[in-house]
Amino acid sequence: MNMKNSTIAAATFVSLLAFSLGGPAFAAVNTFKDIDKVEGKDKIIALKEQGLIKGISDTQFQPGSIVSNAQGVQFISGGLQLSLAAIDFNKAPLASDIFSKVKDTAWYAEAFVNAHYNDVDIPANIDPAKPMTKELFTSLLIQATEKAGNLPLINIVPADISDEEDINPSYQGTIQRSLKYGINTLDKNGNFNPKSELTRAEAAVMLYNALDYLNAKAAGSAGN
Repeated sequence: MNMKNSTIAAATFVSLLAFSLGGPAFAAVNTFKDIDKVEGKDKIIALKEQGLIKGISDTQFQPGSIVSNAQGVQFISGGLQLSLAAIDFNKAPLASDIFSKVKDTAWYAEAFVNAHYNDVDIPANIDPAKPMTKELFTSLLIQATEKAGNLPLINIVPADISDEEDINPSYQGTIQRSLKYGINTLDKNGNFNPKSELTRAEAAVMLYNALDYLNAKAAGSAGN
């Protein structure tokens, strides 16, 4: 595999993102009939209009439904448009060569492969059918965001998280960076709720915030 074009691909991605989300995102028309009272409604609509997420149907998003691991990886891979375009392979990669429980014929297999080869560290034994936790989705999303935007390493002052002891230590860094990037926020009690099962609305809002952060970085770079 040849990764020589990854930096160019990341720069191209960000420039396209800045164009696609640079307009009045909230002018989109809501075709989902079940999100009127959902926090982050406008963000869900904007992502749908950009073709970055899909509903269960044309009119139903099911914002409160729990996201499976398969759906979570699809949200990230599809939303950040991760692909293998900048990578050369001697043979086409197979999901089953990487993940013990992902079948090559599964609808989500391509998303897993694309994420893996874009440096998103998905556990090899992940069960696609199980619910995705907020901490796992955050970790995968931040890795994908940093890769897509070719973001530099940063030093941050860690935020005080009231339920920090509940966080998997391997996710600490990405969770802290998600707070720094504005992709996540703590609740009114200062909790992150890492073990909570992610809803479709929560996943969409986090994805939008990640894209918005990349868009702002791209605009700042262009200005400089």
